[in-house]
Amino acid sequence: MEIYLDYNASTPIAKEVVDAMTPFLSEHYGNPSTSHFAAVEAKKAIVHARNQLASLIGAQADEMIFTSGGSEANNHIIKNVYERFQDKGRHIITTTIEHPAVLEPLRYLTAFGAEVSYVPVDQYGRVSVEDIRKAIRPDTILITVMHANNEVGTLQPIKEIGELARENDILFHTDAAQSIGKVEIDVNDLQVDFLSVAGHKLYAPKGIGAIYIRKSLEIGPFIHGAGHESGLRAGTENVLFIVGLGKACELAKAGLAEMKSVENKRDQFREMLENAFPNQLIINGHPEYCLPNTLNLSFQGRLGQDILAAIPEVAASTGSACHAGEVTLSPVLKAMGVTPEAGKGTIRFSLGRSTTMEELSQVVELLKKRLN
Repeated sequence: MEIYLDYNASTPIAKEVVDAMTPFLSEHYGNPSTSHFAAVEAKKAIVHARNQLASLIGAQADEMIFTSGGSEANNHIIKNVYERFQDKGRHIITTTIEHPAVLEPLRYLTAFGAEVSYVPVDQYGRVSVEDIRKAIRPDTILITVMHANNEVGTLQPIKEIGELARENDILFHTDAAQSIGKVEIDVNDLQVDFLSVAGHKLYAPKGIGAIYIRKSLEIGPFIHGAGHESGLRAGTENVLFIVGLGKACELAKAGLAEMKSVENKRDQFREMLENAFPNQLIINGHPEYCLPNTLNLSFQGRLGQDILAAIPEVAASTGSACHAGEVTLSPVLKAMGVTPEAGKGTIRFSLGRSTTMEELSQVVELLKKRLN
């Protein structure tokens, strides 16, 4: 028996995605940048995938640029905005709970004069729009806030921050790697200028992602070379994986309504765990503004890695690490004010579209049997 509950870390490739990709492993091998017969299907495939991706987030096809993943997308936006708009200012606003794919590029830029404000979050991992407002300076050129936190699932007030950014003529980027396909996203409603996508969180392959760049904006390339991807990312397109991402986006759009069922299973799972371990669990994350598939909780008086070691049949993640007898919490839990004592037993269970109640019941029984 193996039960996978780590979908926030990575998803399996959907069967429909594999089927869509298969012809491009052998039949449609042409370089899409060439003009002969072998390029026809590859060119068509890229155009189709770009439309599928744009449709999922309410964008126009020519506003989508394919990348190698979410990290490249974040690096592209953050570094290029800083390079291009230094004449206006060098100040960037972010939060204390961003993914390293955002925090590390920002740290890198400080060596070149960037000034970064890290806005705190509340006990639920949610940032205050008013705190973002207070952080704005005349030289602020970019705000970057993740749409949903990968660890605790908390959704951020992106639309309200987008409105604030527009009012102050500041560019706004959101990393939507965790939220895309789980909640509805419309870039125009959210009022974002840039949005990052990671395919392997979306039942597409690892190694493919995308950036939404609002059409009215001019931004430079991240990889220099030939004029691929509207001149913004040089290198022959990874047609195989682009096809996979496009199909995954099509499936995600069609399946958004099913996420309510995933949310119901998640809530039942939480109730079963609370009944099995009365007065022993602390729920981390926002009770209302949260991804429908994510359950982050702390087993009081236990170590997360010991819990996972006791149930090797279950794939999940822990929010703490133990080195030389000392417990280290993740930066996200620290930023939320979770104490080492409360947070050392933290486990993140993240459900997928195919997760069943039978599997979740089995996990509860395994935990009851091996932890009691």
